[in-house]
Amino acid sequence: MTTSTQIPAARDESAQPPAGPARRFAPGRMLAWAFMILFILATLFPFYWILRTALSSNNALYAGSGSLFPAGFSTGGFERVFGWQTGQEAIDAGGAGQAINFWRYLLNSVIVATIVTVCQITFAALAAYAFARLRWRGRDKVFGVFLAGLMIPAIFTFLPNFVLIKQLGLIDSVLGIALPSVFMTMPFAIFFLRQFFLGLPREVEEAAFVDGAGKLRVFWRIIVPMSAAPITTLSLLTYIAAWNDYFWPLMVSYTDSSRVLTVGLGVFRSQTPQTGPDWAGLMAATLVAALPMLVLFACFAKRIVNSIGFTGIK
Repeated sequence: MTTSTQIPAARDESAQPPAGPARRFAPGRMLAWAFMILFILATLFPFYWILRTALSSNNALYAGSGSLFPAGFSTGGFERVFGWQTGQEAIDAGGAGQAINFWRYLLNSVIVATIVTVCQITFAALAAYAFARLRWRGRDKVFGVFLAGLMIPAIFTFLPNFVLIKQLGLIDSVLGIALPSVFMTMPFAIFFLRQFFLGLPREVEEAAFVDGAGKLRVFWRIIVPMSAAPITTLSLLTYIAAWNDYFWPLMVSYTDSSRVLTVGLGVFRSQTPQTGPDWAGLMAATLVAALPMLVLFACFAKRIVNSIGFTGIK
């Protein structure tokens, strides 16, 4: 009996797997990309136009220049904002002779935004921890009441807050601007942090409780470090919102000692020279006021988007 042995054919090392089908032209994909590019350009164009106007000369702007580039290139707008021009030089350049206390406005904005952010994040984190990790009677009902605050327009609280601040004698003060936001923690902040706290493992907390740690110690030593990313994101959003606030500071600030940048821009706009508004100076002031927030958002945009998406999954 003979046994036949089949020898496998030699493997061709040069053989390559068949190439996949070539990607075909997709009109829908190209249309989507074109729409996205147009949307980005439309979004960025106002910022470019602000920069173009800030670097222009008022005299050239009044002449009706429609160029996309700075008309009569000049840095006079920034010089007037920072107080680097004399009154006569500002008038000759088409601006107002009155100087504005830009650095004081900037300092007030930093103080107000910092106080509001630190207090709101601290109170929101404590409330979110109580709603997410502690068990107490009526917890879900109270949380529903907090969420109902999202449906109340902020304009409804301005008059009661104004009366309260006036009775406390804090009109025309930095503390009077910051105080209502300090004690009125945003419902969104509580909801945002509560959703993240719900996803944290309980084993670490239970181990700390076994070792004798209290609830506050567990919160500050364990929960807060584990929640650094969402807390940082919420801090940035709160800081930007406090920095951009306009109507409430306008109601309670009357002098340079308490005005913030957003109100200072209105003061700058009201100083209208005889020839017309100082558009170059106004756009320069707007750009300087918005630049810190644009830089912050550009640096942390990815973290903000990732934190919001991660928290929303819970």
